[in-house]
Amino acid sequence: MEHSEVKAIYNKYIREKNLRDTKQREFIIEEFLSSKKHITVEELHGQLEKRTGNIGIATIYRTLKVMCECGLANEIKLGREKARYEQSFGYEHHDHLICEKCGKFIEAKDERIEKLQKELVKKYGFSPRAHKLEIYGLCSACKQKRRKDG
Repeated sequence: MEHSEVKAIYNKYIREKNLRDTKQREFIIEEFLSSKKHITVEELHGQLEKRTGNIGIATIYRTLKVMCECGLANEIKLGREKARYEQSFGYEHHDHLICEKCGKFIEAKDERIEKLQKELVKKYGFSPRAHKLEIYGLCSACKQKRRKDG
């Protein structure tokens, strides 16, 4: 997905909501789009500090919130862990396998699961707005390490 297309959607949204566009927000969006991973606000802040100097954490939170509102990002909250953000515009829906030991995220897609979900909402006459599937456990590396240690 072209960064310019994402920025155009973002800019249109903030104009409609009468929000200000700032150079800091542009830096945040560019760094977020370049990260290509599930990232916390703190990780994004660290990357931005190296590149652009001081951008406040609150500004990053507000910018990511707006990106979620306009469909460009998803917030993933895992229990008591810090929220992570991922790009969503132009990306196919997927689910997550999440390692509880090392925090690794595995993006997974299976058409059988998607089909079952569609059948389920149809059966109950439900109109879904969004959905997500997160499976928690141990990744193969952590399982192997556990066997060796234990």
